[in-house]
Amino acid sequence: MGKVKIALVVLGVFLAIEGLAFAFTGADLIFYRFYGPKYEAARRQVFEQTKSYRQGYIQELSNMQFEYVKADSAQKPMLADLILHRAADFPEEDLPADLAEFIRELKADKLKAANKKSY
Repeated sequence: MGKVKIALVVLGVFLAIEGLAFAFTGADLIFYRFYGPKYEAARRQVFEQTKSYRQGYIQELSNMQFEYVKADSAQKPMLADLILHRAADFPEEDLPADLAEFIRELKADKLKAANKKSY
C-alpha cells in the first residue's frame, strides 16, 4: 500500500469515529429534548414535597404576615397582593391554622375591595 492509501484509510477511520460520536451526541440531544422536561418536572415535584422546602415556604409566608401586621395602611394593599401571589402556589390545607386564616382574610378583603370598585 502506498502512503496515499494509508493516509486515506486513517482519514476514513477518523471520520467514521467522528461521525459515530456526532450521531451519539445528536441522539442524546434528541432524547434529552423529549425526556428532559419530563425529568425536570419530576425533580421539581419531588423538591416541592421535601420537608425543607415546605418549612421554608411556610416561614417565608409567616415573615410576610409579620411584615403585613407592622406595615402602615398605605403599604398593606401592596403586601397583601404579594402575600396572596406567593400563597397561591402552596396548598392552603398544608399551612398552619393561623396562617391559613390570615390568607383567607386577605382573600376576603381583596374580594370586598374588588366589589366596591365594580359599583
